Amino acid sequence: MIVKIEVKLKPGHFDPEGDVTAKSLRDLGFKVEEVKVSKVYTLNLLSGNAEEAVNQAKDMCKKLLANPTKDNFTVEVLGLEKADNKKS
Repeated sequence: MIVKIEVKLKPGHFDPEGDVTAKSLRDLGFKVEEVKVSKVYTLNLLSGNAEEAVNQAKDMCKKLLANPTKDNFTVEVLGLEKADNKKS
């Protein structure tokens, strides 16, 4: 099961990487007001169904991928495992 996890800062938290990126883009002549940086993880999970895959992904976020103090995360099931990635 292919799952996408997006981890981003909660509102009100300082995003230094986004601020530096915005400044750099402005220095290059782009009209950028603000940049917010997030991390996206695409996982190929071994799971029986979409609900199980979502639960696994949420557990991964709680244990490792997201800091509950400063991060929000979303989980999206993208589909079944691609045939060309399956091991024989």
